[in-house]
Parts: sequence; structure tokens; C-alpha cells
Amino acid sequence: MSKIAYVNGRYVLHRDAMVHIDDRGYQFADGVYEVCEVFRGGLIDEKRHFDRLAYSLAELQIGAPIRAEALCVVVREVMARNRVENGYIYVQVTRGVAPRDHVFPPISVRPSLVVTARQVDPEKSAITARKGIGVVTTPDLRWKRVDIKSIALLPNVLARQFAWEHDAYEAWLVDSDGMVTEGAASNAWIVNASGTVVTRQIDHCILRGITRTRLIEIIAAEGLKLEERRFNLEEAFSAREAFATGATTLVMPVVRIDGRPIGTGAPGPVAPKLRAAFHNAAVRT
Repeated sequence: MSKIAYVNGRYVLHRDAMVHIDDRGYQFADGVYEVCEVFRGGLIDEKRHFDRLAYSLAELQIGAPIRAEALCVVVREVMARNRVENGYIYVQVTRGVAPRDHVFPPISVRPSLVVTARQVDPEKSAITARKGIGVVTTPDLRWKRVDIKSIALLPNVLARQFAWEHDAYEAWLVDSDGMVTEGAASNAWIVNASGTVVTRQIDHCILRGITRTRLIEIIAAEGLKLEERRFNLEEAFSAREAFATGATTLVMPVVRIDGRPIGTGAPGPVAPKLRAAFHNAAVRT
């Protein structure tokens, strides 16, 4: 079956999907995006994803390309045309097409909208989760507004490439104070010696992950203690467990950091339990 994309008002074959060379997303990475999981034919935490999209747009003073209700219709149509039962929906909005100039174009320039979908086999991620993943650490070189889900992802790309070159699944980013911020494409968590789940507090240095937000609710429901605060690498190395979260990874146990085993070197009890609870707690629409 041919893949279908939505590009600025038209449903087109994926191979024919194009944007203008003067689109500010191409010229300046002047745009934002969201990735939403599709599980058993339903969108996971759709409202929170689209609320975050609206936040990112507002912070960059980019107008909504279409009304929120219309975007929901487009997303579901792209899901249906691609017959995605398990996978991801990608929504990207840029400031639009205008002559190349760093200054914002006139308000009459309409933002660009692209929506695509991808089918995945959830069992592949489940197999990875049963084994656990390795991460490597690298300096956090990103800009200071990571809370905006911008398409300007070059530092993240370099970090993931570094991870791949070192046989790791993910890179954890470390700030100038030696504190872990988050992963290149995920939020970072540890379970310390006392059994407390620890993840960095919400600030401009991390993305307010939708999976992260849902997981905090699950942690409370499970009666686990949570601390939202900074943690350094030494605390991570001595943790009982570590894990990463994101829309494409859910809850993924981390069993090695920079080649050093975490805990027993195998997934501990907390991360798999939280992963198992995730889809039961998440809102599916």
C-alpha cells in the first residue's frame, strides 16, 4: 500500500510530498512538531500532545495553520489512509513560505502543515524493553528553550549519532554543572538506593514529555515515591534502576550507562511495572 501524507491542504502520495524551498522550516528550522503514538487504532494522550503543540506555536509566535478540530480530522484521516493500527503520527508546523529573511514574514503568510503516519510492530519495542538498553553521556549543546518542541534538532541528531557509534540506544545529555538533563529523544529517570523514582524537574532545560506527565500519574497511583529534581552521573551510576521515556519508547529500561551496568545490569522491577501499566492509564481516543 502506498503511503499517504497531508501537506498544506492536500493528501498526496508520500513519494510526491513536497514543501517549497523557501519554507522557513527548511531555511531556518523555524517550526515545531509533535509525535503521537497510535496504539490499537487509538491516539494516545491526543489532547496533551495538541496542547503542547499549541504551547510551542505560541512561544514562537506562529499561528495555528488550521483550527484544532480540523487538525484532529486530518490526523485521523492520515491514520486511516495509511491503515495505521500501531505506530506514530507526526505533525509539523512551520512559519510558512516567505523570501529568506531572519525577521518574521508578514502575518498574512500562512503557516505550513505536514502530517505523516508510520506503522510499527510494538513487539519489537517490547523485546528491546525486556533486554534493556545502553546509553552514553555527552554534553548538552542545545539551545536554552528546550521546553519548545522545535524542529531544530541538530544537537539531538549529533548526540544520537554519537550513541550509535558507541553501540548505545540513546544519549543522555549532561549540562555544565554535571547534571543529567534528558535524553536526545527521551526523558531520563533513575530509581535511587532508597527506591525513590527521580527525574529532572520541569524547566526550560527539558521538554515536558507527554509520556513523562502520564507516568508521574502512574507512579502516584502505584504508591511509589517521586522526586522531581536534578541528578548527576554519580547518582545515576549508583542507582538501582534507570529508564527512559518517550512517545516512541514508552518506558524503556536502561541497563548500562557509559558501559557501566546499572543495578544488576538487567531491567529491575520498577520500569517494567510502569511500562505494563502505561497503556491502561493513558487516554486513548
